[in-house]
Amino acid sequence: MYMIRSSAAFDSAHFLAGYNGKCANIHGHHWVIEVSAYSETVQQSGEKRGMIIDFGDFKREIRALADSFDHALIYEKGSFKPATVDALNDEGFRMIEVGYRPTAENFAKNFFDMLTLKGLTIKSVTVYETPDNCAVYEEG
Repeated sequence: MYMIRSSAAFDSAHFLAGYNGKCANIHGHHWVIEVSAYSETVQQSGEKRGMIIDFGDFKREIRALADSFDHALIYEKGSFKPATVDALNDEGFRMIEVGYRPTAENFAKNFFDMLTLKGLTIKSVTVYETPDNCAVYEEG
């Protein structure tokens, strides 16, 4: 099996509603997404001969994904009072509501699904919350 890997990063804030600890408070991370794609074969002809996918195309998709979450407050649906969401939106804050608890584990699964929907053959997605702590999602 052939694999390629690339990464991109974004900065955002989140919190874990219902958590008994520091992460219950709004805080930020410099998230790093590392994505591995795979194929049993490489392309046999044309300008992409010998490649699974062009690294430029692969990096562009990962970068676009990271950029879509950059400099936002990511929060789980229902974790804020509606008035709080309205007030933050009125202040012009960039808010991203997700249907899952915004943990590194759930980000890894969500990013895996998002990239797979784009037609990429993803082997794994690793999401670093800190330089020393990461979560990995891979199917299989």
